[in-house]
Amino acid sequence: MVALQPTFLLALLLRIDPAAQLLYEGCAAPQHEALQPRMVDVAVDELSSAPFSNIDGPLRGARSPFLAKSQPAFFTRRSSGLESTTESNKEVTTFSDLGLNEILLRALAHEGYEIPTPVQAQAVPALLQGRDLLGVAQTGTGKTAAFALPILQRLLADRRRPAPNTARALILAPTRELAAQIADSFRAYGQFFRPSVGVIVGGVSHRPQNDMLARGLDVLVATPGRLLDHLGSGRLRLATTEVLVLDEADHMLDLGFIIPIRQIVAKLPKQRQTLLFSATMPREIAALADDMLRDPVKVSVTPAATTAERVEQHVYLVSSGAKRDLLVELMGDRDIARAIVFTRTKRGADRVAQHLESAGVGADAIHGNKSQSQRLRALDGFRKGRTRVLVATDIAARGIDVDGVTHVVNFELPEVAEAYVHRIGRTARAGATGRAISLCDNGERPLLRAIEKLTRQTLEFTDRRAESARHDDAEPTRQAPRGPKPPAPHRNGAQHPRRDGQRPAAKRPGAPNGQKRPANGGARHKQAGRPQG
Repeated sequence: MVALQPTFLLALLLRIDPAAQLLYEGCAAPQHEALQPRMVDVAVDELSSAPFSNIDGPLRGARSPFLAKSQPAFFTRRSSGLESTTESNKEVTTFSDLGLNEILLRALAHEGYEIPTPVQAQAVPALLQGRDLLGVAQTGTGKTAAFALPILQRLLADRRRPAPNTARALILAPTRELAAQIADSFRAYGQFFRPSVGVIVGGVSHRPQNDMLARGLDVLVATPGRLLDHLGSGRLRLATTEVLVLDEADHMLDLGFIIPIRQIVAKLPKQRQTLLFSATMPREIAALADDMLRDPVKVSVTPAATTAERVEQHVYLVSSGAKRDLLVELMGDRDIARAIVFTRTKRGADRVAQHLESAGVGADAIHGNKSQSQRLRALDGFRKGRTRVLVATDIAARGIDVDGVTHVVNFELPEVAEAYVHRIGRTARAGATGRAISLCDNGERPLLRAIEKLTRQTLEFTDRRAESARHDDAEPTRQAPRGPKPPAPHRNGAQHPRRDGQRPAAKRPGAPNGQKRPANGGARHKQAGRPQG
């Protein structure tokens, strides 16, 4: 007699007996073979092989009809349309606890990853179930791995080749630097099965991108503008794309990409998995999430617009003209091993970098006016330690993901308070500590107050202004209203008193000094010096 495996019998029973199906769902059975039994309420070690994993075919965003109600125990029940996973799963202590494929675990170990960050521990199980996700997390919290690992697991489960001019997974990023770094992360995590990963950004030739798209891609990372160019030319079709990820969605809003994003989403299939990550959650992004996401799980590891706890923040109150000299003085501290200095303008970034270079501090600038090769060269030199200071604008702020950044310096405070959070998020990454220094002149005091209001904290400061400037905390751009001009002295030195607001007396042409114009209602509207009559 042939011995039947218990797992086979269970799968058969679930097929023919609805009561058994309901009972199994009540035990919170794993929805995908990647989820380990320890993730659920009831330990069913004998089911770790997921006997029904092939019943519904590979996981492609569709939910299993058997298991649509099951979910890991640490998910809370639905409230107001969203399921929240703000409480971290205490049982997740290693990446193997997340149920990832052995190939991915080997790559993570090779890259030095040991313990999942809170956003990874909360997001990965939900994404392995095929759920849509709304993630609110600061920069430097491990968001990239949180969405890259489930996508790679999906590709491992279904190894079919993508069709020409298509991409199975699409990741949208606001900047060229961020797009390149996301692609590098996918290659690192998938190094032992080598998925096809491509990058589509502006500032480079279309031809290599056309050739790459013609071969088809497993993962495409793109900026919205250049992606629309390829969609318009027919070089790329998104009708079969399975996963869409919007990373740094609030930064895309700042750059005016919301309409292009909606145009791109309109070309995607309705049946897809959609992920939206944002460090802050303005109303426009919340509305976009409502339109794009279907019954999403919400992952929030920190309150919106809060700064990283491991970043020590300090402000120097300084006059505008003394900022460059103070910056050079600060760079004399050898504890500043690798620093990013932020300016508001591209021209300002170049000037600060040149000033630092002339003072013997190795520096390079990165901003939108630089070519793609120049930006990559500057970033590579900074990452490899050849350049000690990288001067950047806010456009490049979120695209800089470099380990070991010890300090962030705000040479000029950002006009938008949320940008401060993203700037200082370049340090204290991956569990390290860091320091953020801001140089604030009198005109930037309102910006400093807005930052403190947004982050709900009062920043420590050192006043380096001259004594005469310390009393003036007003904006220099908003000048005090001008009072009436003092009367001009006459040639003989005498002045005629007049009431406040009264116009000074005008002289008639050829009239003796001090003689007033006639108090004629029409004469005062005529040009002085014009002959009357």
